[in-house]
Amino acid sequence: MNDHEQNLVRVTIYGHEYTVRAVADPDYITEVAAYVDERMRETELNLDGPQSSTRISILAAMSITDELFTEKRKRSSSLDQIEGRAVALSNLVDEVLESSFKD
Repeated sequence: MNDHEQNLVRVTIYGHEYTVRAVADPDYITEVAAYVDERMRETELNLDGPQSSTRISILAAMSITDELFTEKRKRSSSLDQIEGRAVALSNLVDEVLESSFKD
């Protein structure tokens, strides 16, 4: 199978069966679908009374998106810290090299 070959995978999300066509590994597609299903069921449990599957889907999508945005902010912050440390280390190395050449 080449990298551009699409897989057809049958998944069940919130009681509905879907056929997903994607380039991704079938196990990965199944894992993603299971995560979405789990989040939708968690969302439903946290709501008062019966809700439409559309409302549950939207609220679950917002929750998953919040997780994504939070992780992106964490990664960006970590990269900023790493960059700052790299610059500080580079400056320290430059200082040491300059002082060793002066001696």
